[in-house]
Amino acid sequence: MADKESKKKTVVYTEEQEKNIKKATLLSLIPGLGQLYNKQVFKALVFFAILIVFIIEMVVYGAGALEGLVTLGTVPREDHSLFMLIEGSMQILIMVVFILIYAINIYDARRVAKMRALDPKSVNYTVKSILLNAYNNGFAYMLTVPAYFVMLFAILFPVLVTIFISFTNYDFYHIPPANLVDWVGFETFASIFSLSTYRDTFFEVFSWTVIWTVSATTLQLVLGILTAVVLNQPFIKGKRIFGVILLLPWAVPAFITIMSFSNMFNDSVGAINSQVIPFINNLPFVDIPAIAWKTDPFWTKIAIIAIQGWLGFPYIYVLVSGILQSIPSDWYEASVIDGATSVQKFRYITLPQIFAVAAPIFVTQYTGNFNNFSMIYLFNEGGPGSVGSGAGSTDILISWIYKLTTGQSPQFNIASAVTLIISAVVITISMLIFSRTRAFEMED
Repeated sequence: MADKESKKKTVVYTEEQEKNIKKATLLSLIPGLGQLYNKQVFKALVFFAILIVFIIEMVVYGAGALEGLVTLGTVPREDHSLFMLIEGSMQILIMVVFILIYAINIYDARRVAKMRALDPKSVNYTVKSILLNAYNNGFAYMLTVPAYFVMLFAILFPVLVTIFISFTNYDFYHIPPANLVDWVGFETFASIFSLSTYRDTFFEVFSWTVIWTVSATTLQLVLGILTAVVLNQPFIKGKRIFGVILLLPWAVPAFITIMSFSNMFNDSVGAINSQVIPFINNLPFVDIPAIAWKTDPFWTKIAIIAIQGWLGFPYIYVLVSGILQSIPSDWYEASVIDGATSVQKFRYITLPQIFAVAAPIFVTQYTGNFNNFSMIYLFNEGGPGSVGSGAGSTDILISWIYKLTTGQSPQFNIASAVTLIISAVVITISMLIFSRTRAFEMED
């Protein structure tokens, strides 16, 4: 409590010191002048150089890029709307970076001015001392800054372009440079929910996406948890052999596994219909007809859910097995003394401990399957049949987006809008679930 109170105490500066701090802050409105006033020449040169580079960049490239972003071209076959949109998006990010540096420049000038007011000797003035201080106190930041720059241009840049495209009419009628793209505001989003062709398809695909995500993910979680719990029992022999066998689906690349299952579930020559079902039919009172695994939407959905359960449960098995090893055996011994049954031990000890540690991982499994393009497309290309607007009966949102952008009549604006909707749904649900778990409860 004493430390907290001491931190809250404000430092009182003299009138002259306040003037110096304000002067340094105001001078820093022109990058470098505040640092020069604080007698940090090296810092001043760095910030001023950044300002000069930014001005040159704006004159040579930036102004034209921003103008192109606003107009998206005015002369067909000469201007390319998409290139202009991309260049403008890049320029916005460059401006964001400069604004951040500009803010740092102001903050640094004010901070150093306050340090000089209290103790002028505590401020580093020479190049060597400034660099040494940056290395000693800011080494971690020096390592992370490049990563932030990579994230800015590798993650935020595509997201920004996608957002902008969703507010345009970029479709098969407007393919630059022959036909320029125009800004249309929220018209694209309105079309998804107002036009019957898009609205019906969207809700059909969205509902199946939710069903697929919940069913497939829950199946792999249940299989993984139950398998880990059973194999963790002391009376089970040959745990290592079983562990190796259960890891095989995880060891084989998913691409190969999905393609193999796609062939196995072939209606006419697949192993399921030609070998497995006839073998089962040899049992008394069993007569299962051949199943239309890839031509009937219902059975196709059953197949891909089952396959995803097979592909996904080994990871959960490994994760949960590690968690089970960390649960103190004393807890189970005490529960036995209290007369707890196996079901009660699983419900009140095992399961809470699993979810306490692995809940965030389980959430990522749901979000991953929500966007599981490979499973849907490789098995049957989103088919069979169609539900409208290029979407197949088993297409989820991500595979529908793929078809919207690669079909004979591409709808890039609709695809971008659907992408943003997907992102909003996934982020919202993930954050709500994370906030109710221990994922964000890590304190020092």
